[in-house]
Amino acid sequence: MDVLGQMETIRLEEAKAVRLMNRMERKYVASAGQLKELLERVADRYLVQQVDGNRVASYSTLYFDTDDLAMYTMHHNGKLNRQKLRVRTYRLTDTAFFEIKNKDNKGRTSKRRIPVDVTKFEHVDEVPEVREFVETYTPYNFNSQFSFSNSLHACLENVFERITLVNKGLGERVTIDGGISFCNRATGRDADIGGLLVVEVKHEAGTPVSDIEKALHEMHILPRRMSKYCIGTALTDPSAKRNRFKPTLSVINHQLSINEKYA
Repeated sequence: MDVLGQMETIRLEEAKAVRLMNRMERKYVASAGQLKELLERVADRYLVQQVDGNRVASYSTLYFDTDDLAMYTMHHNGKLNRQKLRVRTYRLTDTAFFEIKNKDNKGRTSKRRIPVDVTKFEHVDEVPEVREFVETYTPYNFNSQFSFSNSLHACLENVFERITLVNKGLGERVTIDGGISFCNRATGRDADIGGLLVVEVKHEAGTPVSDIEKALHEMHILPRRMSKYCIGTALTDPSAKRNRFKPTLSVINHQLSINEKYA
C-alpha cells in the first residue's frame, strides 16, 4: 500500500516506550477497503512501526477459558471487572508472551505478561512459570483435579495482521488489525472476517479525541465495543450466548458488505 510505505517510521524499541499498560481504549470496526483512505487522512501526523523492514506484522493468539466459558460469559453479561488469558506469538520477532488482561469498572485496561518460549505456544499450560503466574494473579488454574469449575483449557485461536501507529507526540498508540480468522479448539469450527478492520486507539485517561479518531468520525466510523475473543467465540461456538453481541455482529456483516464497494 503506497501510503503506508511513504509514512515516517518508528523502531520497535521506540514504540515500546509508549507502553500505556494502564490505559483507556476505544475500538472501531471498519471495512478493509477503507484502510487506504484512513491512512491518507492521518499519514502526516503518525509514525508507523517498522521491524526488519516490515510495516505489517503477523500475530497468533490462543485464548484460554473454562469449560463453561466463564470469562466469555462475564463479558457477555456486561460484568465490568473481567479478565482475558492468552498466549500471543509475534511472528516478526519470533517471541511469545502469556498475558493476563484486566478491565476494571472504570473502563481502564491493564495487562500483566511474562515471556514464554515460542515453541511452547501449543503447550503453554505445561510451563511451570505460566501455571504459577495464572494461579497468582487469577482465580483460575490449569489443573482440573484442583478445581474443575476454574480449570482452564485452550478454547480459541486467532490469527491476524497488524499495523501499529504512534502519534508524533508519542502519547498515543493505534493498532489496525485485519486478515482476522478464528479456529475454535473446542468445537472444531472456523470463521473468517478477513474483510474487516479492527482499529484500537490506546491512550492515557483524560486524553481528548485524537487525530485518527476525528478521521474515523469523518468517515462515519463510530466507536464500537469489539472483542476478537468474544466475537470469534460467538461465530464458532453455537452453544455460547450471543444476544449481547448481536449489534456488533450486525455491524460486522454491514462492514463486510461495504467491501464490495471497493472491489
